Amino acid sequence: MTIYSDYTPRRVGWFLGLSGWQLGTVAAAFLPVAATASAARWASAAVLTLGWLLLVFLIVVPVRGRSATGWAWSSVKVAAGAGTGWTRFRARAATGTARDLTEVDLPGVLAGLVVHEGPPQGPHFARPALIQHRSLRTWTQTASLEHPGIDMAEAGERDLLGRGLGSLLDAAESTELIDTVILMVRSIPEDGTERAEWVRRHRAGHAPPVVTGINAALDEMSTRINTRSEAFFSFVVPEARLGRAGREFGGGIDGRARVMQSTAAEMDAQLTGGLGATRVQWLTSPQLAAATRTGFAPGDRASIVEAVLAHDKDASVNADVPWAMAGPSGADPAPRHYSHDAWNSASVTLRLPDKGAAMGALRAVLTPGLPGERRSLVVVFPVVPRGRAVRQSEKTEFTADLAEDMRAKVGMRTGASIRGKADKARRVDAKLAAGNSLTYPYAVATVTVPKTARISECRRRLEASVRKAGFAPLPLDMAHDVAFASSCVPLGVDLTRTGRQ
Repeated sequence: MTIYSDYTPRRVGWFLGLSGWQLGTVAAAFLPVAATASAARWASAAVLTLGWLLLVFLIVVPVRGRSATGWAWSSVKVAAGAGTGWTRFRARAATGTARDLTEVDLPGVLAGLVVHEGPPQGPHFARPALIQHRSLRTWTQTASLEHPGIDMAEAGERDLLGRGLGSLLDAAESTELIDTVILMVRSIPEDGTERAEWVRRHRAGHAPPVVTGINAALDEMSTRINTRSEAFFSFVVPEARLGRAGREFGGGIDGRARVMQSTAAEMDAQLTGGLGATRVQWLTSPQLAAATRTGFAPGDRASIVEAVLAHDKDASVNADVPWAMAGPSGADPAPRHYSHDAWNSASVTLRLPDKGAAMGALRAVLTPGLPGERRSLVVVFPVVPRGRAVRQSEKTEFTADLAEDMRAKVGMRTGASIRGKADKARRVDAKLAAGNSLTYPYAVATVTVPKTARISECRRRLEASVRKAGFAPLPLDMAHDVAFASSCVPLGVDLTRTGRQ
């Protein structure tokens, strides 16, 4: 079994793990303490020292992944949004004010989306959808994947799949266009819709009643214990890069669409090659709208599938989900969960263990624990450009060497943890020098249940599944709405997008 452990922190502090602004703030706040102490005003110095220590705690000490000031600022923003009604969402279709059913109407971070139809492709002249996020200035294209899975794969085959993922990331970096690669899996209980339709079409009318009853009981039992998985692949291109390349194809939406389609063809070859996908289908606008709707409301999948089956028999049946109704009718973010229609969702991020992780370890995270429960997992790979990757690798290695040298000069013993971090930094630098790409992946897991279930209990079950997989869960309190959008809706949203180009 291959263990993957060659990863380093994305941000490395300049001194003792502190970033530049943290070190500057702490140093500037200590100046009044030093001034009063040099003037022999010991009472004032003691009071200022206590205040300085409190400031150090608020800025430096992490509390569940964030500093105390970060928690305070997030709490203020959440309270202000809830008090003013900014974070509350009501769909225009639900209030009777929708004028154009093709206009995207989604809550929160998804509000700035525009979906375009690309040029026709393939023998069926399908038009893959292009997702434009105006506020983030990005373009995304999404595909649905069919993959045999790795449960029955041997260790050698799993290692080849891991190498295939590395090759895909290298190919994404070499395009000089792709900024982020996103892999999403949604695991839901089987509803049996396709099976029921198949049985109805193939059932023999002369079967004995006893046999028919036994088959119906077996179908019900197997449907109740089975789960269905949906896999999506997305790549994100910033507008600054796509605009330059699109001008060579005539500019405008058409020029950008042609660049995106050529990039999608490169990713298609990587997915069906090294990653072993048996089918890659780039989603059209109606298909993407249906995937978005089932992301917000997992229980609507059965009715959508029934409409598609009815459309196959009668072309007059409209099986498409309009974008004005692809989102929830109402959504309300809460500090500990996200409420949308008749569902509640809670998200956690997965912290990578120091001992490394084996491919396939996340299977337990995707196993639903209750009837009607949906588990989703997204793994985001931000692709670092070559120049920035070299600088970050050199900085990480320099910081690790500096820590070892400082400990050696003061006579402190260098522990195994510090030596391990230095060795990892050197291995990552060697792989980067050999031509590999650099990425800082992260994963977000989300559980979605009906409002009749206790979301706090379901979140604890999700956290237990994460720990069972060998990772450490960190609840994304105050940010469950953004975490839900990134882990359940395949529209190219991630947690680290801050104008990265």
